[in-house]
Amino acid sequence: MDETYWRQGADVSLTITDLNDQGEGVGRWRERVVFVPDTAPGDQVLVRLVWVKPNYAYGKLQTIYTPSPHRVQPACIVASECGGCQWQHIRYEQQLAAKKHQVEQALVRIGGMTNPLVAPVQSVQKPFAYRNKVTYPLGVNQGGEIQAGFYQKNTHKIVNINQCPVQDSLFDALLPQLKKDIQKRGWSIYNEMTHTGALRHLSLRIGRRTGEALITLVSTTAKLPHLQEQARQWQAQWPQVVGVCVHVNPKPGNAIFAGETHCIWGRDYLWETFCGLRWQIRPDTFFQVNTEQAEQLVYTIQKNLNLQGTECLIDAYCGIGTLSLPLAHCVRQIVGIEVHPQAIAQAQFNAQHNRITNAQFHCGTVETLLPQLSLKPDVLLLDPPRKGCDPQVVEFLRQNPIPRLVYVSCNPATLARDLRLLCTDGPYVLEQVIPFDFFPQTHHVESVSFLRCRL
Repeated sequence: MDETYWRQGADVSLTITDLNDQGEGVGRWRERVVFVPDTAPGDQVLVRLVWVKPNYAYGKLQTIYTPSPHRVQPACIVASECGGCQWQHIRYEQQLAAKKHQVEQALVRIGGMTNPLVAPVQSVQKPFAYRNKVTYPLGVNQGGEIQAGFYQKNTHKIVNINQCPVQDSLFDALLPQLKKDIQKRGWSIYNEMTHTGALRHLSLRIGRRTGEALITLVSTTAKLPHLQEQARQWQAQWPQVVGVCVHVNPKPGNAIFAGETHCIWGRDYLWETFCGLRWQIRPDTFFQVNTEQAEQLVYTIQKNLNLQGTECLIDAYCGIGTLSLPLAHCVRQIVGIEVHPQAIAQAQFNAQHNRITNAQFHCGTVETLLPQLSLKPDVLLLDPPRKGCDPQVVEFLRQNPIPRLVYVSCNPATLARDLRLLCTDGPYVLEQVIPFDFFPQTHHVESVSFLRCRL
């Protein structure tokens, strides 16, 4: 009987009991797991199986028999289509509980830990209108109208929008008019199948504390007819816009900022105030999209380290120095390591601009430069990309323990993998993990872990 129902296209009834690390609801049908997007724990639902394996399946929501008490009305009219958010239909308190559970489960299942100390998720006061940067893919519909928005989940189909509840409200004012002006100018839109056309993405960035904004067109060419004229019009229309840029990226592929940025009008950077410092931010600068939460992360690191002013702190994967430069007044010395030359140049500029003299930055990979540094750090700050630390970095730390480690992570799975090697099977003790909600309405969760050497 099970085989009759356990097949693609079959409809099954089940209760959603959990959320996975991709934001999908998790239910069980006769001991088999079913993953269902757009559901919430407590939903009683009818689901159509769309991808079936012997012990699990993916389903598409058909009917909600009884809604979960955690379910709310999404703030966005295209929430069920757009791949940008996964959890607008879930009450914010439940989102936080799910994110803490996600971190705990990773540490237990992947990290091999028993009852890891995970603090409550550091929440935001306003779970909407928080993004300081958005980059929309551009397209054209069958009627020839310019489309801008976000991709539908697991596709390259653009869900066209004119506003988005999670982005800074200024972008809602800019986006509809920018699309109209691109249409009016007749600028061609890039086709990723044929590799023809010019405009690929539209990127907007704002300084949350200064109000300064940048408009950046990502294009295969900077030769767009009447571009300077249009740039002047945009600046005249929106005084907050301090610069209009074109980032030229002619290479096929998914990388967006993979070329060179040219300033068309105004300046190619905005000023932002962050943790009491003044920062220069460019169109392609990596800077946390949630300014307010990033500040809270820095203050949490400072508080937990209880710095005395005598420490040497190494900032590995330092970027533009976002996490370490605000700590410069608390330590004797900061040494930053970053593989991207442009980020190093910006870190050096921002240090000089803020009259920080006890910070130096080195360009290269962490696995290469960390063993070469001729100093004994007291604190190592790790902020790797989603893939986690390079294995050589972890092995170096196992063989050459540093008294205190701070590990900032955007991926619980790779965090848990690295902590297993450093703590469960290594020389460090995990003191605590503090999750941060940088991306409300999504399944993404950041965290900061504090480790000390037990030797």
